[in-house]
Amino acid sequence: MEISQQLTEEFNLRPEHVDNVIKLLDEGNTIPFIARYRKEMTGAINDQVLREFNDRYEYLKNLNKRKSEVAAAITEQGKMTEEIQLAIDNAQTMTEIEDVYRPFKQKKKTRASVAIEKGLQPLAEFILAQAGDPYAEAEKFVNAEKGVKTVAEAISGAKDVIAEIISDNAELRKKLRSLLENHGEMQVKMVKDDEKGTYAMYADYAELVPEIKNHRILAINRGEKEECLKAKIYFNPEIAKRICTVKYVKANGNTDCAKLIEEAADDGYDRLIQPSIEREVRAILTDKASEQAIKMFEVNLRPLLLQPPVKGKVTLGLDPAYRTGCKLAVVDETGHVLETGVVYPIPEVHKPAQIENAKEFLKNLIAKHKIDIISIGNGTASKETEIFVAELLKELDNPAVSYTIVSEAGASVYSASTLAVEEFPDLDLTRRSAISIARRLQDPLAELIKIDPKSIGVGQYQHDMDKKRLDSVLGGVLEDCVNSVGVDLNTASVSLLKYVAGLNSGIAKNIVAYRDENGKFTSRSQLLKVTKLGAKAYEQCAGFLRITDGKNILDNTAVHPESYKKAEKLLELFGYTENDVRDGKLSELPEKVKEYGENKVAETCELDTATMKDIINELIKPGRDIRDNLPQRQLRRDIMSIEDLEVGMVVDGVVRNVIDFGAFIDIGVHQDGLVHVSEITDKFIKHPSDVLKVGQQVEAIIINLDKKKQRIGLSIKRLAKKNAN
Repeated sequence: MEISQQLTEEFNLRPEHVDNVIKLLDEGNTIPFIARYRKEMTGAINDQVLREFNDRYEYLKNLNKRKSEVAAAITEQGKMTEEIQLAIDNAQTMTEIEDVYRPFKQKKKTRASVAIEKGLQPLAEFILAQAGDPYAEAEKFVNAEKGVKTVAEAISGAKDVIAEIISDNAELRKKLRSLLENHGEMQVKMVKDDEKGTYAMYADYAELVPEIKNHRILAINRGEKEECLKAKIYFNPEIAKRICTVKYVKANGNTDCAKLIEEAADDGYDRLIQPSIEREVRAILTDKASEQAIKMFEVNLRPLLLQPPVKGKVTLGLDPAYRTGCKLAVVDETGHVLETGVVYPIPEVHKPAQIENAKEFLKNLIAKHKIDIISIGNGTASKETEIFVAELLKELDNPAVSYTIVSEAGASVYSASTLAVEEFPDLDLTRRSAISIARRLQDPLAELIKIDPKSIGVGQYQHDMDKKRLDSVLGGVLEDCVNSVGVDLNTASVSLLKYVAGLNSGIAKNIVAYRDENGKFTSRSQLLKVTKLGAKAYEQCAGFLRITDGKNILDNTAVHPESYKKAEKLLELFGYTENDVRDGKLSELPEKVKEYGENKVAETCELDTATMKDIINELIKPGRDIRDNLPQRQLRRDIMSIEDLEVGMVVDGVVRNVIDFGAFIDIGVHQDGLVHVSEITDKFIKHPSDVLKVGQQVEAIIINLDKKKQRIGLSIKRLAKKNAN
């Protein structure tokens, strides 16, 4: 089957759209560009589907390449047959194609290869034919010079050859691998206790392979890696051996030959097939579980990056700590650092005088810089710092000042990075971390983009994943988020610019260097003057870069320069000017277009309807931020602790992380609450992410509480039932 046809069926797309996407990808177009500016060619496929499509397309291309390599290698050996070629053509996975190639691979020295060197392959073939007495035939192969001293040695060597022939049978391996996948049992034993009891549930664990949850596979793998667990996949060996035997034993063949084949099959299964296919099945399970974990990381990371920014606020960032004090940084509305310092506000470890000094210092700081909001990191000493801030705000009696808790995951990673050193060479690590905590409130995307996604704290077993695959997926999420929001060309950092479609780190640095040397960009076309930014890169990136106060208002929209004349024609058609766009006077444009006839307008302006609608949306509100329509962050002035909680209490919270078995909810106390998947909804859901997203605001009821172990159990569905009654 042709790749395009296969992709058409798998993704349920129109053939012409599949062909167009393949053509666009092969031409080097980026996924954000294709998704945004080539909708008429793709049927408006979104960026996430395009990335899945691209992954599958690359896999199928590599599969076809491998098929050609295998076919050429077998042909070169002079062993190609119609049956083998058909098996190659029908192979659907890399594993299947390697199964076909297995008998023809150059192998390391094996018992079978030793026997073949001794000239025993013809004897093996005689036994497999089952047409005569194997022992009489074996006498012909006794040759002391070749190392075959007896009939028994000849028979033994022939059985080794047969065992390998059986082991190399692609059809047989596929069948046995399927049986292990669908009917095997994962059996796990504890071989070493871990102090934290992490693997306690796997001390004596057994579960059918198809029923094992992905996160359990990863947990078992990690337990084996840490030498706490030992796992195997069990399948009845008698059944498996019978399958091997039946494949080769003839109904009316020589019984002595049949017995030897049966013995060879048993040996081949125990020694060659079972260990091999168990490794393969374990690898399949791991790959599947890893892909799910990576998918969950992707699902969680996207809404985290797209959290609404807290715009236009002077922000105080606090990085809590016990002994070394609470590091702080004040940044203005644009993220520029105004002041840094350290205070000692925690009664448990700091002296009363230090706490009083901290209060006075922060009061003066708030007044001096007209601070609007305080951003507190959620790490060590966060709760104690929050208590201090809440009491301070009561004393301050200024309702305009509030605080919020932000995840500080990755802040320490950023503070020690080369990028942080370049940004703040004169500040120590801790103060850079406080700056990051302040800035990630003001613009989460711009700040979090600087941090390795694996350190952001929304994943599951991310450090166990294949690094190349994980980086590829997460890089795609970063790219999609950056381009969906758009980037201010005159303020964006290299960290942000490098994720714009068509750009890389080198070109991003060149853009900043050009900006530093020549001043602000006044038009998108100036990008063509940037070193190494050619026509193709300009085509890909231009629509995602914004100039807020440029000569042309369209430069502050997602309208691509290739469509400027068409957009201007659209404005002219309905009597609007660029000043009307600038002044926000196009609210009636959609209705006018509808009255005129959308298809007629599109034809007049030489646009497809999808692009036309995108342009209209941009003209109505230039410089719009898609994040503005999302639920805003919860701001606080008072505090709640776990001691204030009771079973049956209704609490508001924000989803912090979604995992396979539920979601962690920040309800305003130091410890997140867990909503188990069974407590999310009465409706059937495949996964918690079907209902809950990171950053989503939810209401839940506390169903269990262990204050000693700091565990909070929540239910959304029980609250919904209660409210319904």
